[in-house]
Amino acid sequence: MASEIILHHYDTSPFSEKVRVMMGVKGLSWRSVIQPVIMPKPELIPLTGGYRRIPVLQIGADIYCDTQVILAEIEARHRKPAVVRGADWAVNLWADRLFFQATVAVVFGEMGDSVPEAFIKDREKLSGRPFDVAAMKAVAGPMKGQWRAHAAWIERGLASNDFLGGSTPSLSDIAAYMNIWWLGRAAAAAMDVLLTGLPKTVAWRARMAALGHGARKEMTGAEALQVARAATPAAVSGSDPADPSGLAPGVAVTVSADDYGRDPIAGRLVSVTPDRITIAREAGELDLMHVHFPRVGYLLAAA
Repeated sequence: MASEIILHHYDTSPFSEKVRVMMGVKGLSWRSVIQPVIMPKPELIPLTGGYRRIPVLQIGADIYCDTQVILAEIEARHRKPAVVRGADWAVNLWADRLFFQATVAVVFGEMGDSVPEAFIKDREKLSGRPFDVAAMKAVAGPMKGQWRAHAAWIERGLASNDFLGGSTPSLSDIAAYMNIWWLGRAAAAAMDVLLTGLPKTVAWRARMAALGHGARKEMTGAEALQVARAATPAAVSGSDPADPSGLAPGVAVTVSADDYGRDPIAGRLVSVTPDRITIAREAGELDLMHVHFPRVGYLLAAA
């Protein structure tokens, strides 16, 4: 069905875990398409126009790139229980960037010697810089202190409630949990040491895990492409005339991430708002697709 939530992901992806937990909080049914960890991704790239990062959300012929816009779309379509509150988007960006970079250093400092060469080469292409295992191991010690400092913020945030969002989980919980989940999965012994003396965070971790992932049902990449082929993008209303880019709907544009995986995605601008960039792509046999990106963290330019 064109209205089905289809998540393109892989099970060890930390950013995908954010979306899976969001599904659990909201009790949603969704379809799971497992994509390769590294390139090539022949059943993903036709949907995104070149965006290769994971996860990607698909609803019919609408494709959502980056967890920021994915979580916003899920919240907009499924409002109960409400998850996004207050300054949650700012907390989300902290978790995605500052806390995540500390987690990367600790994870690969612990397991760097066992990382496959193909993965290293792929991530070098994605980031545009060397994947230096020796350097990661050297910095892992100091970064453990940074990681624990981030975790201590969670501990203080749980001083009077079960969740950072209060009595029920919010986007802040989902975003912060991603880093705890990934380190616990990749380097459990290191995480146990780093959480010593943070009992509220340890108990919160268990509560977050218990939220589950909703009702997951597998789907093949070929089936997801067929869904896109048979669908029409949803109508988009409104564009911000005061957007600093000065670009109006209908013009040819490119969109690219400002941190890593910066391959530009080309299309025609459908809408730009303070929250989102939407472009239209003629995708060959898939016909017309709308691809959505967050405004924060992405660069919009005339083609």
